[in-house]
Amino acid sequence: MRSLSAMFDSRMAADRAVSALKAAGIADVVLTGGENEGYGTRPYSGEDRSDRGFFESIGDFFFPEEDRYAYAEGLNRGGYLVAVRNIPDHQYETALDILDDEGAVDLDAREAEWRSEGWTGSGAAGAAVTGAAASSHAGDRTPAPNADLNTEGKIDIVEEQVSIGKRQTEGGRVRVRSYVVETPVEQDVELRSERVHVERRPVDRPAGDADFQERSLEAREYAEAPVVQKEARVVEEIGLNKDVESHTETVRDTVRKTEVEIEDERGRTLDRDSDLDRR
Repeated sequence: MRSLSAMFDSRMAADRAVSALKAAGIADVVLTGGENEGYGTRPYSGEDRSDRGFFESIGDFFFPEEDRYAYAEGLNRGGYLVAVRNIPDHQYETALDILDDEGAVDLDAREAEWRSEGWTGSGAAGAAVTGAAASSHAGDRTPAPNADLNTEGKIDIVEEQVSIGKRQTEGGRVRVRSYVVETPVEQDVELRSERVHVERRPVDRPAGDADFQERSLEAREYAEAPVVQKEARVVEEIGLNKDVESHTETVRDTVRKTEVEIEDERGRTLDRDSDLDRR
């Protein structure tokens, strides 16, 4: 599962992004700054702000600390923050495209603009946090044992582990379809036909009683006509098969881990985990 966040200057663009993400099946979406009037309605005044509302409103999101101040500043200036959490790997590119298409702000360019106006990148929210932490020990001259430890008295060392799997993606398809076409054909055929003619020839010969009998002659005419016969034959076969190939691909990514630095005020500074291992 992965996370994404993006700033928008207008409520309309932020709402479009939220709707498109949910339509794509990405439901874990949070819109912060929904009551803002739009980016630029509260420009930077050059003075520290005491209002920590926006900084606290994004406290549950997993941001690098410097990004947290930048998002809080964008909200302070009237912008809108869309945070997408628990994104499955196969939907990460879809979520990223949606945020870009709906007009997500280039936060690096926006930060550079703010710094040119005098913004320091921490703001009053950070100062308030630092001051609150420092004031917990003010005037405490004789602290009780372990009074300056945090609630659990320990710091967890966190290290990410990468696990690379495989998923099947579609690379296109091949489809074979058959259909019927009609092509005109022609061929010359010689045909024979008959016609009956009546022939009369003058003669001069003696006639007898037999010549006075009734008689009839008959002849039939015949003609040849073309006869068309068709025979369907299979002349070719078409099939589909697949060639399967395997290849090795090197996957590169980064993993994070936390390191510790211990200040020993008794005379030596232990500078990270490598020094701790040598002790």
